[in-house]
Amino acid sequence: MTQPFELPHFYMPYTARLNPHLEEARAHSAEWAREMGMLEGSGIWEQSDLDAHDYGLLCAYTHPDCDGPALSLITDWYVWVFFFDDHFLDMYKRTQDRAAGKAHLDRLPLFMPMDLSIPVPEPQNPVEAGLADLWARTVPSMSKDWRRRFAESTEHLLNESMWELSNINEGRIANPVEYIEMRRKVGGAPWSAGLIEYATAEVPAAVAGTRPLRVLMETFSDGVHLRNDLFSYQREVQDEGELSNGVLVLETFFDCSTQEAADIVNDILTSRLHQFEHTAATEVPALALEKGLTPPELAAITAYTRGLQDWQSGGHEWHLRSSRYMNEGALDGSPLAGPTGLGTSATDMGALLAAAGAERLRSFTHVPFQKVGPSQVPDLYMPFPLRLNPGLDAARQRLTGWAHETGILAEGVWDEDKLDAYDLPLCAAGLDPDGTQEALDLSSQWLAWGTYGDDYYPLVFGHRRDLAAAKLCTERLSACMTLAGDPVPTPANAMERGLVDLWRRTTRDMTDAQRRGLRDAVGVMTESWVWEVFNQLYGRIPDPVDYLEMRRATFGSELTMSLCRMGHGPSVPPEIYRSGPVRSLENAAMDYAMLVNDIFSYQKEIEYEGEIHNGILVVQNFFGCDYPTALRVVHDLTTQRMRQFEHVAAHEFPVLYDDFALSRTARAALDGYVADLRNWLAGIVNWHRECRRYGAEDLARRAHGFVPDQVPRVPRVPSIADPLRMVSSGMQDSWNFPGAPGVF
Repeated sequence: MTQPFELPHFYMPYTARLNPHLEEARAHSAEWAREMGMLEGSGIWEQSDLDAHDYGLLCAYTHPDCDGPALSLITDWYVWVFFFDDHFLDMYKRTQDRAAGKAHLDRLPLFMPMDLSIPVPEPQNPVEAGLADLWARTVPSMSKDWRRRFAESTEHLLNESMWELSNINEGRIANPVEYIEMRRKVGGAPWSAGLIEYATAEVPAAVAGTRPLRVLMETFSDGVHLRNDLFSYQREVQDEGELSNGVLVLETFFDCSTQEAADIVNDILTSRLHQFEHTAATEVPALALEKGLTPPELAAITAYTRGLQDWQSGGHEWHLRSSRYMNEGALDGSPLAGPTGLGTSATDMGALLAAAGAERLRSFTHVPFQKVGPSQVPDLYMPFPLRLNPGLDAARQRLTGWAHETGILAEGVWDEDKLDAYDLPLCAAGLDPDGTQEALDLSSQWLAWGTYGDDYYPLVFGHRRDLAAAKLCTERLSACMTLAGDPVPTPANAMERGLVDLWRRTTRDMTDAQRRGLRDAVGVMTESWVWEVFNQLYGRIPDPVDYLEMRRATFGSELTMSLCRMGHGPSVPPEIYRSGPVRSLENAAMDYAMLVNDIFSYQKEIEYEGEIHNGILVVQNFFGCDYPTALRVVHDLTTQRMRQFEHVAAHEFPVLYDDFALSRTARAALDGYVADLRNWLAGIVNWHRECRRYGAEDLARRAHGFVPDQVPRVPRVPSIADPLRMVSSGMQDSWNFPGAPGVF
């Protein structure tokens, strides 16, 4: 069969190496697969299938330094996961038997107990038998933290197969944002990262959940999955009728040819590898200094990072050789011209410098404060009616008094003119149309506090290039969010005073678990502002995937979601909020809202503030296109995200209710949550249209630096973060430190 497109030139800066224990792993995996019942008689594989796929070669490439027994165990894991995939395809995807597929998946976590003394059920098929055997052989040498993380990634890998099955049942192709998110779970690269820890070194538990380590894993995952999509398009899309393939997703989204879509996928792949390298070279060392990691801990992270690189290069070499994939001509100089021996797919340095180097450089060459003219606002798709709280006018007056009491209008960033123009109570009135006066005031004040912080971080810390002060600000704000019985710190500035007040009133009747959840949501937001300051220091425009995921945090969406959930009481089990459909619904709502903000704020941010964190600018930079073209892409994406929201609410939530056998009360609570998010979306669009924060005339008449004659200064407060001043390029003897939920 003719290949549907030419494989692009891949950016692969790491040389592949081959583990010397390859033959040992091949022989062991064949014997093990037969013992587990995966070969003759399984109806899925024969010995010839296993030989042709050559998972021993995959693991020898991707884990070049581990010993023979470790390589054999890892190879068994990969035999199992590929068998699971093919077994699920034949048994449930081809037959579209969703009920049986779910029943199959529901049993598998039983074979991964944290405590090996807990008995597991009797395996009923080769998938269960293989998982039980592998778990018992692997976890004794690993920590409880690793066990928890690996079991979670394995469950994601298994359970999100239902997402693929649902899309096949509906004949539906995902949109690009949804696809990349779900592909990480379905594709299993986070699971592979856990095995890399097994082969190299465990990531220290103290930093395993931090942004730099998470980004290393996610960029690794995206690189693995997007590369696989390019090689497997012919088999998955043309032969198997799969809809979950990145080339097909972009082919559909951009209405372009298969070759053009493949080239775009490769561009995104290259960008994700650049993000991996940027994070490893800049954010990980800063994290190590901040957390005071020991030399052994640093060595573990270094070994793990090298292991992720080895997997990228080794996985690429395996794709070039495995009969499982489309790779005709890939090793004979066309289209990957040059030497063809082991590891030589990374040796065409001229092409790497000409293409990938130019793309990387483009992220650092934006000229700030360019005149871009009035923001162009297209016709936004908004299917939900607007309802406004009747207490709006009175809330406006009370917000001004609260802003004066906290000092928000006395620090040089805002004055009454700005507060009046921004009209945050109008936004709150749309978000909570049925709320009481107290609830409306609280919502208005949270929005004002967050928007103030969103303005403050780039204006003060970004322009002063003061990363250490931004970190200290964030640390102090976290301390303001106390648990029951904790002493309340003395606020040092307006944002701390505002947060202490809001925290006290919002959490008055909350449990400590609810307080922790809300504190985490605010922390996600304030820490994301530090990320923005970090990018300002480097003058770096983020790549599209990193931007979209971090923008949810900088926009304050997690805070909004957290408050909305708490309004529906304990009738909804926590695992429901963690489920794929709920997170998909929330992410679609977040993305729609933040991209609408990017559309309205384009002139404000690019022309008046010299910002680099705007979705339209990110698209312009990534695709090298003009403003109207980038606007069309972002506008299309807002429409896609809204349709995704509608799709999940209409089709995936009813299935979720049945899957978890939710009570009538829980179903009503989740329906109410969906209604709240609809109000949130309609209210946000209305606020952007009606407030005086983004219009060309308003921008022309208002100062975008500090308020005239007001310079924000507060005394420096000692902190455990003070040593970070050593790495701040713009440190001053006295400085300011507020922050808050960045909502707009």
